[in-house]
Amino acid sequence: MSSILDDLKMQYQLGGVAFRLIFWNVLCFLVSLPFFYQFQLGVFNFPDWIVLTSDPSVLITKPWTLISYAFFHHGFGHLFFNMMVLHFSSMLFLTFFNSKQFIGLYLLSALFSGIAFVTGYYFLHLSSAMVGASGAIMAILVATTTYRPLMTIRLLFFGNVKLWHITMVILVLDFMQFRIENTGGHIAHLAGAFFGFIFIKLLQNGIDLSRILNNPFQKSRRAPFKKVHKNYPKSAPKPSSRIVVKDKTQQQIDEILDKISQSGYDCLTQEEKEFLFKAGK
Repeated sequence: MSSILDDLKMQYQLGGVAFRLIFWNVLCFLVSLPFFYQFQLGVFNFPDWIVLTSDPSVLITKPWTLISYAFFHHGFGHLFFNMMVLHFSSMLFLTFFNSKQFIGLYLLSALFSGIAFVTGYYFLHLSSAMVGASGAIMAILVATTTYRPLMTIRLLFFGNVKLWHITMVILVLDFMQFRIENTGGHIAHLAGAFFGFIFIKLLQNGIDLSRILNNPFQKSRRAPFKKVHKNYPKSAPKPSSRIVVKDKTQQQIDEILDKISQSGYDCLTQEEKEFLFKAGK
């Protein structure tokens, strides 16, 4: 059991921001099962301090639900589909953008989608509650599509298709089902898609919205070293350059990481896994 936990910890450390986000979504779902799933009725009964309710009077007293709802799901199928799309979208998004922009877009679009849901239901005179990461995931997908619409994606049974074709089909399905079922969910999807589009357009104009958030899924790092240029007198010789040699521990870490990049994490020996886990602490 301890080796499994160590492997999970190692995967969490090396998996990247998208893997960590999926991990937290799955963990929240598993934790919610024994508390909020009514096994006899087969439904989830989340309390109003987790779900996002369309009642503004409740939202005012529990503003954190504008974020918390995006980490819970009302069933395994809901979770599985969302995490599949999140995995697909995150791989594409992180090809062009960094992890801070990724998590910033996820959180900000979840917030925007939640506000759109509450506002839409208020004007439609409807009442409901919502959970799920669909709005934030749509933002990531549409953001990538806005930036590289002609990217070619190879799909099973369909062959090569353009990314904008995939995104367009999803958006059309949302529009078609808007008043048929799950109106709140479709409002969140479309709001997330709109936010993803705006996020990229602002980014292309030099405005990075993700800067207003810190990345909670990434360890803080020291500020990068800055060179200081000093003017020396002409008579004084310039300092000679020095070669910095890595210590043995760092060299061994680099060799293990190279091995992972070439053959995958499973190719490591137990000693290498334990060494890398201890070095990451």
